[in-house]
Amino acid sequence: MKTKLIQGFSKLSRKEKLDWIRENHQVSDKTADLLERHLHPDPLLQDIYGQISENNLSNFFLPLGLAPNFLINGTIYTVPMVIEESSVVAAAAHAAKFWAGQGGFSTRVTGTVKTGQVHFTNFSEGVEVVDLCTGGRRKPLKRDLAHAAKVVDYLSDIDICEKAVGASDVPQSVVPLHNAEAMLTNTTKHCCVGPGDGYLLKKLVRMAAACVGGLNKLKERPILSFTTCPVSPLQLIKECCEIIIESARTGSIINILSMAMAGGTSPVSLAGTLVVHNAEVLGGITLNQLVAKGAPVIYGSSTTAMDLRLGNASVGTPECAIISGAVARLARYYALPSYVAGG
Repeated sequence: MKTKLIQGFSKLSRKEKLDWIRENHQVSDKTADLLERHLHPDPLLQDIYGQISENNLSNFFLPLGLAPNFLINGTIYTVPMVIEESSVVAAAAHAAKFWAGQGGFSTRVTGTVKTGQVHFTNFSEGVEVVDLCTGGRRKPLKRDLAHAAKVVDYLSDIDICEKAVGASDVPQSVVPLHNAEAMLTNTTKHCCVGPGDGYLLKKLVRMAAACVGGLNKLKERPILSFTTCPVSPLQLIKECCEIIIESARTGSIINILSMAMAGGTSPVSLAGTLVVHNAEVLGGITLNQLVAKGAPVIYGSSTTAMDLRLGNASVGTPECAIISGAVARLARYYALPSYVAGG
């Protein structure tokens, strides 16, 4: 066994990791073959399994057992149990049968606040790029967005691909379609775009469906979600309403994201800005749920304070962090996933 430290192990492909352990840890051909045979035959599912953990090499299978006869709130359930100890499954089944004879189990909901995972994304959107060839600043092109999507695809700590820049070299009336094409064809990660209006959103849904093999497949694997922003203070304009409505109709994930600016488009106090922010997002969510109850929605925020010297949005400031933390707490109160600006 070699004692030299390895650098950049997480960036190696699965095959390169396997070659490395074979070379450095005396893994036999028989063991390597066993690791290969434990991979899922469906590459898409194997990719999902691989993303659950870091430095994934193979899968470790455990037996799936069943414990029947669980009487819970008047309904009989069979509980699946993934465990290697048979006595645990047998004990659970025995206890379930015993308590079923005593009236079973009673349960009630004591709260709806959920603690979820934290994911990271790049941010949207840059209005200029520095040309790598000339060193000069210029408006972004479609190929710049494609390059940015490739970078996001490579970075293991970024989970979602946002529209880093917007293509300025295509007809602006259909620029969301070009932006989505540049992203979907250059990353394997979930993509998030602003669709522009309801008509283009429906076109984008069809594009995403074509990528995964149809609308039914898209529901199983939603590779594209949408963002729309109320106009502060307190306006849901026509295009915003169209996007919210069509997202609900198509079952698409919609991030309703307020961009209120304390001292500019909302009260100068952070508490007052949060009131405006909350009203804008809840207004959009209400419209979304009136169209289709249970439609997937995200409570979003890019709200911050205005720099009173320059008139710009102050990003990466203490005020932005405080607002983002408060917004995440509001989303938890409503039992909704949240999206907030990092700075």
